[in-house]
Amino acid sequence: MPIEQRGVDTIPEEERTSGPRDLISILLGSNLCLGVIVFGWLPPSFGLGLWPSVTAIVTGTLVGIAFTAPLALVSLRTATNLSTSSGAQFGVRGRLVGSVVGLLLALGYTALTLWIGGDVMVGTLSRLAGLPDTGLTRALMYGVLAAFTVVGAVFGYKLLLRMSKVLSLGMVVLLAVGLYAYAPDFTTAAPPGTELLLGSFWPTWILAAVAAGLSGPVAFITLLGDYTRYISPTRYGSRKVYWATCLGLLIGLLVPQLFGTYTALAAKAGADYAGPLVDAAPFWYLVPLLAAAAAGSVGNAGLMLYSMGLDLDAIVPKATRAKATLVAAAVATAFVFIGSFEWDVQSAMTSFVLLLTAIGTPWAVITLIGYVRCRGTYDADALQVFNRRSVGGIYWYRAGWNPAATVSWAIGAGVGLLAVTTPFYEGPLLSLTGGVDCSFILSGLTGGLVYAALTARRAPATAAMGKRGQNVLTSGGDEEALS
Repeated sequence: MPIEQRGVDTIPEEERTSGPRDLISILLGSNLCLGVIVFGWLPPSFGLGLWPSVTAIVTGTLVGIAFTAPLALVSLRTATNLSTSSGAQFGVRGRLVGSVVGLLLALGYTALTLWIGGDVMVGTLSRLAGLPDTGLTRALMYGVLAAFTVVGAVFGYKLLLRMSKVLSLGMVVLLAVGLYAYAPDFTTAAPPGTELLLGSFWPTWILAAVAAGLSGPVAFITLLGDYTRYISPTRYGSRKVYWATCLGLLIGLLVPQLFGTYTALAAKAGADYAGPLVDAAPFWYLVPLLAAAAAGSVGNAGLMLYSMGLDLDAIVPKATRAKATLVAAAVATAFVFIGSFEWDVQSAMTSFVLLLTAIGTPWAVITLIGYVRCRGTYDADALQVFNRRSVGGIYWYRAGWNPAATVSWAIGAGVGLLAVTTPFYEGPLLSLTGGVDCSFILSGLTGGLVYAALTARRAPATAAMGKRGQNVLTSGGDEEALS
């Protein structure tokens, strides 16, 4: 299979051969891994029992999907990734805001997946073969997983799609067997020794809904376009792509996260997940658990690393996607080592997802407002001006930046950071929200309202304005798909 040559350039129509089923497969197969499963452990680690954990995860996931899924339609129209597509609102240079947000999201989730997967692999091999559980063996396992992840990410979309199709079947079987394996120890009570993290039920429940449920779909705000850019709008309508995105995210996120809650309660995993998960597994399930840790981690981290390569390619247009992917892999692996030896998993995960949600949400809201205003009609050629190292086009705005969008995002992100609560930091606005983390809502509302106010009297840049001889991609019922 040849290495994918496409970076963030426009995908030609003849290469857009994927469909809604492929989108479901990649969202399902890539998420059935320990890097997503571990988020189901967060609510029990916060001191919540079974049903509060389940309702928090389901509620947060549904809200996140309703907010995130429409972004899949943007790249369906632009034939490039979402950060590049956001140049229609932020400017062809201002789209770097989306690239940085996407890079940070993918970096964190790649590191988390390799971290958890490596720890579980070392633990299972320790019980199976007596492998010593030391810092050296963990470092070696992180390196092995990273190496296999790089292969998938460098070869690109087609290989990752094939891997996801296999994983979507194989991981479902492994998780189903896991339900039986951990059944004897299952309990509905929170793990022993855990107390409500924020002192009372509802603030802790809302934190769990955001950190474990909402964060899953929000992680895809810049990733969905990596897949839908390969779907042709002339073959598949927006409605089909939209509902395929919703279904893929719903099943792909809820199945592993609820499995994580189930196993966390069965293994009585409070302050740590990987160790109790391995210790509570019956001996006969260690090999399936090892396979799930290895294959699932490579599949999920491969897609995240692929996205990182695209975002880094967007930031440094002279770099090829393959070279950018290798650099991103080195950085992600370094973060794994730092996280494993310096931080505890719960604090690192919670802080990471809350901070990135606060920063990324206003960017997504502004991008969606622009999509609705231009009715899904984009000038694909003008979006590529920065990549060609040229100037001009309808998305040039002021020196390649749209000040209205950039300022709106900065204000929204700033308000979100002031309203967030993490184990490492608490924003001053928490005193106004009763200690409840409302950063997601406040950042999105603030960024969206400021952008709407600053651009209320300004006509949106549309493809028709720059149609002279340029490649224009238009919508086909996008408003209906969003209604």
